[in-house]
Amino acid sequence: MEDRSRRDNIRVFGIPENEEGSDMQAFLTSTLPKMISLDFDPPLEFQRAHRIGPKRSDNSSRPRPIIACLLQHNQTRQILQVARNHSPFRIDQHEIRITADYSKETNECRKAFLALRPRLRKLEMKYGLFDPARMRVTKNGVSKDFYNPDELRLFLDSFQSQPMDSLNTDSEHDIVGGSDRAETPHSGMEKAKTALHDTGASHREPRLYNGKLPVNRYLPSVHDR
Repeated sequence: MEDRSRRDNIRVFGIPENEEGSDMQAFLTSTLPKMISLDFDPPLEFQRAHRIGPKRSDNSSRPRPIIACLLQHNQTRQILQVARNHSPFRIDQHEIRITADYSKETNECRKAFLALRPRLRKLEMKYGLFDPARMRVTKNGVSKDFYNPDELRLFLDSFQSQPMDSLNTDSEHDIVGGSDRAETPHSGMEKAKTALHDTGASHREPRLYNGKLPVNRYLPSVHDR
């Protein structure tokens, strides 16, 4: 629920302190479209926008991130899609990044998934981290989604005794350019569940790292390149 309340928020990292002057909303309305090379009609509108944390007196320190809440959800999605494909951006010599505004527990779940990337690469698996916290793993054209880093870790532990190409599914997913739409049950999923059980990996229903079911509404955000 906390992530849902943040669905229209974006976070902007790297914009120098005081660059926005006295009006953060006007600054973002003017700067963001040019920075990401995207025209908005109607123009960007914000409910609120401000920096996070206490003001820093040392201008050489890393600038505080900006959090902004847009009035139009469609504009939020457009910005995050462009950021996913083209980040980082630049203002003068400064590198700028834009991300979704996740809750603390979702950020922890995403970090735990990302920590497993070296193991996935070693096993020559394609992978992608989708919003808010869903890791899709692909091997030999067969894909499976994980909502819990512990379940993915157990799956990787058992992979040598139960190759992924035995997890037959009715449909294949190419991880590059995948869409974050609601998953459709298919007969192959029961086979995947059985395979995980047979290898000693406990199966649980899709959920977040803390046991909560994620809201499936964001665009994909990270891909293996």
